[in-house]
Amino acid sequence: MYKLPYFSETDQERVLTFMRAHPFVTLCGVDAHGKPVATQVPVFIDEKEDGIFLSGHIMKSTDHHKAFEVNPTVLALFTGPHTYVSASWYSDPKTASTWNYITVHARGEMRYTDHQALLDILKRTTDHFENNPHSPSNFDQLPPDYVEKLSNAIVAFEIKVEELDNVFKLSQNHSDTNRKSIIDHLRQGDEESKRIAEEMAKRQ
Repeated sequence: MYKLPYFSETDQERVLTFMRAHPFVTLCGVDAHGKPVATQVPVFIDEKEDGIFLSGHIMKSTDHHKAFEVNPTVLALFTGPHTYVSASWYSDPKTASTWNYITVHARGEMRYTDHQALLDILKRTTDHFENNPHSPSNFDQLPPDYVEKLSNAIVAFEIKVEELDNVFKLSQNHSDTNRKSIIDHLRQGDEESKRIAEEMAKRQ
């Protein structure tokens, strides 16, 4: 991880808020032969008495399912807005341009849970993302035979987070004048640029 002190967010609540706003993570690991594997899944982030936990589900018999069975150590990547920052916006433009972004890295060990936990996570996932108690696609509205067939092909997991790192790279190493100029230019850009501009503005 590209980690410099002035790019680190020290407020854990702000880090957790970012994670919950960007729950579609990339889970990374290695298989029995040291080959890298990765998969993208939505996760829930829960604070419990004994730490922070991520939970979700993946398909069985995939390369990542088999890899995490033998090597349960997992890196979960949470990614957010990112954008190019041109040095032409600086008071001294003859310096390096850069890229501003926000990311959180969560490391821990994955354990697979039982069938009831899988049903619970499926219900929680559909209820949360449908966000509509009247949706015909809510878990409770699905035919039992379909749920049974589906649940036989997937497995639920839980990851206890053992390390949590982050990079909130928002031009903190620049002068107030440069940061204001960067924000002004980014606000004229695309949606990613505007989101980074607002994150920067919060810290002005």
